[in-house]
Amino acid sequence: MKTITVFLSLLIAGFMIVGYSDANAQALGSPKLEGKPPIITSFYAPGQVSNGDPLKIYVAAEDPDGDMLRVAVSVSQLGLGDYPTDWTYLKSGDQKSFKGYLQWNTMSSRASILPERTHVTVKVSVFDKSGNESNEVVMPMLFVSSAVAYPPAPAPFDNNDVHRLGYIDVRLVNPYRDSDRGRDNNIILLPF
Repeated sequence: MKTITVFLSLLIAGFMIVGYSDANAQALGSPKLEGKPPIITSFYAPGQVSNGDPLKIYVAAEDPDGDMLRVAVSVSQLGLGDYPTDWTYLKSGDQKSFKGYLQWNTMSSRASILPERTHVTVKVSVFDKSGNESNEVVMPMLFVSSAVAYPPAPAPFDNNDVHRLGYIDVRLVNPYRDSDRGRDNNIILLPF
């Protein structure tokens, strides 16, 4: 009889713990995202970039809910790794839809010393106020030291309604120079 009582007590306690943890998981768990995510409808960046040139990365996006908040740009450099994500907050007129460019001033004290043919991948996505993320677009780029003749931006970026959304604040570094691998570069270094 005592064994049955202990067994039933443990069984009831187990059900209570499972019920309690399930309720807490719903209350404390990750919030459910509301609304629909934004959609990047067009994008363009040149595949080859002259080291030090100001670069325009074109992006057009729409949001059915009209609550786009910010653009995320992540840069990865072959042989070095990922830089921290760069965020550009959108102006109120760009929350429903926008067509513009992010300007990346690639010249810095370190940009002139990049190795020839530095491979970089730029990923762009848009987040809304609820935390919904758009589709992510990927643009591979090759940085060279010679001059590059950039073609005009294609449609829909080829007319006067394209504006600057903001700046990309990422400074590329030379992975072969010890002075560039310091802690002030804001970069996550991967072991070679």
